[in-house]
Amino acid sequence: MRNPRIIIAGLAVAAVAAGGGVAAASAGSSPASSAPSAGQSAAAATVRTAPAAVEGKTETVLVNSRGLPLYFYPPDMAAKSLVTGGLARLWPPLVSAAPTAAGVTGKLTVVKDVNGDQVAYNGHLLYTFTSDHAGQVTGQGFQNFFVATPRIPPIASASAPTSTGPAAPAGGLGY
Repeated sequence: MRNPRIIIAGLAVAAVAAGGGVAAASAGSSPASSAPSAGQSAAAATVRTAPAAVEGKTETVLVNSRGLPLYFYPPDMAAKSLVTGGLARLWPPLVSAAPTAAGVTGKLTVVKDVNGDQVAYNGHLLYTFTSDHAGQVTGQGFQNFFVATPRIPPIASASAPTSTGPAAPAGGLGY
């Protein structure tokens, strides 16, 4: 059974999409909702690793400076986010003009796109999920978002690998 907050948040996105915009996006309020909104840049963001429960197992995942798990969206292109509007309100992009890495070996970059200065790890644009709390991953596989891990392989600059089915096995895309 899915987490009720995920279902409610999904309904909020549907309501925003159906209504053309603004009203219902606040239905999934959590600590992540205080992240900078799309198009704004934070002064600095830190990407680090931390243990988190992912589908009943403890995994090492990438987190932001507040300990919230970070996700990637396989349909994104390396230089362009496809996460906008209501989807970006549910999955806030990690934005920073000057991100830092702590304890990770992958490449951290900034991509200037529709969301502002969006942070990418090994070419994958990063997002949080409004229903998550530090140490808890609740968005794995929801709406085709997957938790980012330190071993997520780099992507080519043209586009990210796309996924239309279930998550790849461990070692595939880093989750």
